[in-house]
Amino acid sequence: MSFRPTEYELVSVATGTRRPDEGGWTLSFADDAPSLIRAVYAEKRLTLRENLDGLYKFADWLPIRRTLKGSGSPVTYRSEGLADVLGLENLWITFNGWWPEKGALMKSGTFKECEAFSVCGRMSDDFDKILVVASAGNTARAFARVCSDNKISLLLFVPEDNLESLWFDEPIDSCVKLIAPEAGGDYFDAIRMSNAAVAGSGRFIAEGGAANVARRDGMATTVLSAVTTIGRIPDAYFQAVGSGTGAIAAWEAAMRFAEDGRYGPNAMRLIVSQNTPFVPMVDSWKADSRDFLVADDITARGHVNEVNAKVLTNRRPPWSVPGGLYDALKSSGGTVLGATNEEASVAGARFAQLEGNDISPAAGVAVASLFKAVETGLVQKKDTIMLNITGGGMERFKRERDTHILEVSAVIPLDAEDEEIVAAAERLFDQGLTGAGSLH
Repeated sequence: MSFRPTEYELVSVATGTRRPDEGGWTLSFADDAPSLIRAVYAEKRLTLRENLDGLYKFADWLPIRRTLKGSGSPVTYRSEGLADVLGLENLWITFNGWWPEKGALMKSGTFKECEAFSVCGRMSDDFDKILVVASAGNTARAFARVCSDNKISLLLFVPEDNLESLWFDEPIDSCVKLIAPEAGGDYFDAIRMSNAAVAGSGRFIAEGGAANVARRDGMATTVLSAVTTIGRIPDAYFQAVGSGTGAIAAWEAAMRFAEDGRYGPNAMRLIVSQNTPFVPMVDSWKADSRDFLVADDITARGHVNEVNAKVLTNRRPPWSVPGGLYDALKSSGGTVLGATNEEASVAGARFAQLEGNDISPAAGVAVASLFKAVETGLVQKKDTIMLNITGGGMERFKRERDTHILEVSAVIPLDAEDEEIVAAAERLFDQGLTGAGSLH
């Protein structure tokens, strides 16, 4: 299938500096002020490329050089069951996951596929580095599936306590390797180890997280799906967040649509949520603090272990950086809510009953926050509301086929030195290791 690469430049949110995407993997302007950078697309009006599969129909607003096989896409539909119970006249659900009857075909069951297909599409065909991704689980599952299917070398770092989230219905190619910070570690430990691997070896390159415009704009396709389906920019956007990258992406997409001019003004409030008791974003927002307020390592790890939605437990999110989540919330008039395990579980069960499909614990947090927002009058019944179900259909998918957990390549102690981490990572690709190993 023929593909016309997307034309775009990069701009610093802090300074307005504009530059081309030299080498195709710019994550920041090193000689400029610290800031997220954004993609500025030549196409100011989004035209759906119906000749392209899945996510790539939104290629006009994706910083990509190629398309890959296997892509699904977010699906937006108007709620009836949940909307009726909540008394909302214009509740729209953007579903990411497995729901073939609605056209949702993400085999990983999560909107992290959106970023994986966009990030890997940003690579040129001659990309010669090993991509490194740190994850609490969902992102790793999505990248493993995409990289395996498209033979892209990938090194994952996922906490040992989260490995049950790395399930697949088909074998993962040996181009994908997995290192796990030992039991008791969390997402922050995975990030630290991944950074050590990248800094210590020229063979590896960081995927970049929120700094990667392809990650954010891939996640922004949830809003592209919603707006092109609804016909207008929503009044409110609901999502549970770990890093908040998806919410930042939603904010940026709404700004692009406002510039497009066909979908009304950008009045979309970001209403994001976390899983109590791990709620540093709630605390930081209540304190109106650009500095991110997070507990000490021991307390934070304890809170991480108490929540069901472990994918929402990033201790170093892009909160303070210009263009980050604090700015997105301020600009949109948004807020941050918390939901307990019980509230999220009840909300998830209600969604399944009323809408007809299971959703992830993180999505249950988002639904619980919607219930709270209605109860407190944060949203009104006539508001056009977008509920981003970031993961769903996973239990159904696993019921319908056999799945297996990706085998870990190495387990690394939390106090391992950087040199040990680098050596372990390089050995995996030197030896083509597929069995389990350990640095203990």
